[in-house]
Amino acid sequence: MHTVLVIGAGKIGGLIACLLAKSGDYAVHLADLDIDVPLQLGKDLDLSHFTPCSLDVNDRGALLHYLTLHAPVAVISSLPYYCNLAVARAAQEVGVHYFDLTEDVGVTDQIKILSHGGSTAFVPQCGLAPGFISIVAHELMTHFESLDTVKMRVGALPVHPSNALKYSLTWSTDGLINEYGNICYGIEEGEKVPLQPLEGYETIEVDGLLYEAFNTSGGLGTLADTYVGKVRTLNYKTLRYPGHCEKIHLLMKDLKLNEDRETLKRILERAVPRTLQDVVLIYVAVTGQQQGGLFEETYVKKVYPQTIAGRLWSAIQVTTASALCAVVDLVLQQPEAYKGFITEESFPLQGFLENRFGIYYR
Repeated sequence: MHTVLVIGAGKIGGLIACLLAKSGDYAVHLADLDIDVPLQLGKDLDLSHFTPCSLDVNDRGALLHYLTLHAPVAVISSLPYYCNLAVARAAQEVGVHYFDLTEDVGVTDQIKILSHGGSTAFVPQCGLAPGFISIVAHELMTHFESLDTVKMRVGALPVHPSNALKYSLTWSTDGLINEYGNICYGIEEGEKVPLQPLEGYETIEVDGLLYEAFNTSGGLGTLADTYVGKVRTLNYKTLRYPGHCEKIHLLMKDLKLNEDRETLKRILERAVPRTLQDVVLIYVAVTGQQQGGLFEETYVKKVYPQTIAGRLWSAIQVTTASALCAVVDLVLQQPEAYKGFITEESFPLQGFLENRFGIYYR
């Protein structure tokens, strides 16, 4: 049985702990600033091999002491992106595997530097996007003799939109604002280039429904570095219902709330409802040369809320948590094969989907 420490008992961390503990192969320590949160989760879901605890990742001494005392094989951060570096540093110092869900490019770059020469795996960006979307895109790209264009599109949307933004807060507000406000990256004419968030507007139709797509930061993961010089065009865009981008542009650009993110966060959390009735839409299209002709291959998947351990979890919770758990499982099954900085595209799609946690994507 593997002992793991999950830090952050919020919407995603709670399901990560649930999935791992319910598998029977993991002893899960779930940490939060407020110990009542993991305590209640353990009672509500009747989790065995489960230890709730209180930890503040900003207290470096306490974090190192806990890791040394309980000796987990891995630490999993489901905290906001700005907390992850402290956890990664502790994991590196103690010598345990590290996983997170960050969409932040700067944090990922620092973790890459930190992991250099390490004997354990450092695997950031383990969720849906970044995360699973890179595994899918990489798999499709291997089917071509030469690559032309790669489009990666993901949206977590309310099934029944009822407000002007046509959106519900399905995950971290900090992460959402970070994606909408930070510089994006892609490949154009074979070169890695910066792209402006909320730009690159396009529409796409899936199953008869119209969506809009626009640049957001972080969802590309490390693919731009992996495929620079190997593909003409590669980009990642977020999917929303038509009209959303224009209103977010008003808030963040015209009203300059990208420069006052705390105010924007308060506005969104006060006015935009949360929901468990969501749908995750995953769309990847790759064009290139196959057998002397120009071909296109696509991957399209919709995931809806699911009941796990007697509780209904939203689609974004299910896709994000299960993706991380699958990657953790794959690494810990062959720890000798994973050392240092590990990209998401290092994991084969078939192996991911055959994993016991990858079943939620089938």
